[in-house]
Amino acid sequence: MASEDDLHINTIRFLAVDMVEEARSGHPGLPLGAAPMAYVLFDRFLRHNPANPGWANRDRFVLSAGHGSALLYALLHLTGYDLPMEQLHRFRRVGSRTPGHPEHGLTPGVEATTGPLGQGLATAVGMAIAQRYLASRYNRPGFRLVDHTTFALCSDGDLMEGIASEAAAFAGTMKANPLVVLYDDNHVSLEGPTSLTFTENVEDRFEAYGWQVAAVEDGNSVEALEATVRRALSRPGAPWLIRVRTHLGYGSPRQDTKEAHGEPLGPEMTRETKRKLGWPLEPPFLVPEEARLHFRRALGRGRAWEEEWQAHFEEYRKAEPELAREFLAQMAGTPPSSWSPELPSFPAPGSVATRDASASVLDAVSAQWPALLGGSGDLAPSTKTLVPGGGDFAFEQEPCGRNLHFGVRENAMVAMLNGLALHGGVRPYGSTFLVFSDYARPSIRLAALSGLPILLVFTHDSIALGEDGPTHQPVEHLAALRAIPGLTVLRPADANETTEAWRKAVGCRGPVAFALTRQKLPVLDPGQYPIRDGVPRGAYVLAEAAGGPAKVVLIATGSEVHLALAARTALAERGVGARVVSMPCWEWFDEQEPAYREQVLPPDLPRVVIEAGSPMGWERYAGPDGTVLGLNRFGESGPGPDVYADLGFTVDRVVQAALDRSGTGARRR
Repeated sequence: MASEDDLHINTIRFLAVDMVEEARSGHPGLPLGAAPMAYVLFDRFLRHNPANPGWANRDRFVLSAGHGSALLYALLHLTGYDLPMEQLHRFRRVGSRTPGHPEHGLTPGVEATTGPLGQGLATAVGMAIAQRYLASRYNRPGFRLVDHTTFALCSDGDLMEGIASEAAAFAGTMKANPLVVLYDDNHVSLEGPTSLTFTENVEDRFEAYGWQVAAVEDGNSVEALEATVRRALSRPGAPWLIRVRTHLGYGSPRQDTKEAHGEPLGPEMTRETKRKLGWPLEPPFLVPEEARLHFRRALGRGRAWEEEWQAHFEEYRKAEPELAREFLAQMAGTPPSSWSPELPSFPAPGSVATRDASASVLDAVSAQWPALLGGSGDLAPSTKTLVPGGGDFAFEQEPCGRNLHFGVRENAMVAMLNGLALHGGVRPYGSTFLVFSDYARPSIRLAALSGLPILLVFTHDSIALGEDGPTHQPVEHLAALRAIPGLTVLRPADANETTEAWRKAVGCRGPVAFALTRQKLPVLDPGQYPIRDGVPRGAYVLAEAAGGPAKVVLIATGSEVHLALAARTALAERGVGARVVSMPCWEWFDEQEPAYREQVLPPDLPRVVIEAGSPMGWERYAGPDGTVLGLNRFGESGPGPDVYADLGFTVDRVVQAALDRSGTGARRR
């Protein structure tokens, strides 16, 4: 290794070590071992502009091994991102831009929020999909408007996670490229040597997936690293995994031990490590002038690359003005003005499953908005999420296809949606049955944490699923999804509520989850009910009390709204007025001004909530004297109406609860 490279690599290493030492918290092992490969990527290959982290045609780098965040922060600081030294001193402190694991949107240059292992690799696959789709749509002969590579650095732990296997299998089948993953093969995990639990031949596994594979046996050899990455870039065609043999905690007394993973070295071992690698003991956070000048060359290179691309784009704009306008709008995430008026309206009377209504909306939106693409976890015929005439996406055969077939890989599917959204230029959606949202929960959580505008279409939303039984009937899932901060959960009551839910959801900047029925529901007449104005507010008075002033409020979502309407009629026959409130979205309702919320849910009226799922959380809307008719058990196998009746979702039960709450029990017949 050349001495100049030694200097630069050790600058990275010891900035990371000093961050961990000052914080007295963090992971020094990975930065010490993986610094050479990260240096080679940033110094020799990565086309990026630190002065403009959002440049559209930059290469993407994802640190899937997010516990090594100090490595990434050192590189971002050194190459000129807006991450001053003061922020390195505040590593892992409240309010800093250098949190314990990388967070997209907080730290300039961090492409993806990572830390939960395996997520970054799957996210990188999604970025490669977005790059390939946009290239197929916008590149023209003589114009390579979209032309970049996705890189990722992963660990042994990443590759142990099931999500990594899901994503790698998909990427190999799809021949996802250009995608280069560097595998930090250091043979150590938190509990000890990887031989305890991880003994398969990773290269053979990835070759079986359909990846191209290479190995660098000396992770400190800049020459070998550079040559291998260069070979990978010269032969795209399929994704690359480059296994790099490294040593956790390289150069420290804890090298190759589990203790090097997630504990500060401590003052004495830090000094020993610096002595062994020929680094000055003082001062901490040392950046030699030679190293500073070398790394800051990234600013000039990045500016030149972006200026060259911008000039290329101006020529493209002259040749393809319509495509240029569309490209800019898609990269900005702006839907075309023509999409909203084209959404369907459903006539009453009639009956339509909300999954079918959603399919009609998806058809209308996709026809107007080429940014919309997605698919399902092998369930599109059931979730109704195929784009008609959109073609099946494939990297080589049909990269402009808009239907993504993710296979039965729910967690990786949503992580790939996250990668699509992080890349920009597309608006991704994915779908499965609501009960299987559990499989995707870690990825949904990261979407919410990152504020990513993905659309999740969950169908088969309740015990009305019937014969498939409790394994497929979601009970706790609505409550679990609503518990995720930043996730909007929508459960529309009919086809027209579904249209209005989509209309607003498309404009949301964070993730949105739909819960839709398989069974048909009566269509609510938009001429009779204030659906268009009410749904965007999260909850609204669907039907005012009949048979006298309101004595009770019936609150419901989804299919249970129709149960509430039937109970309203039955109560009116008893002379008891019942207001019906449809509440398709808690989050939107909570955003409304207090006066509106009190208008919909008057504090002096008792309330009965009806939802065929866990009652958890509904107490905030039921109030201290309210009743929640929900489920605290799993479902049954049988015809949907029979299951509903057996589990107590009947007009008589709702009426009884309303009479009890309203104090009008004497009027029972």
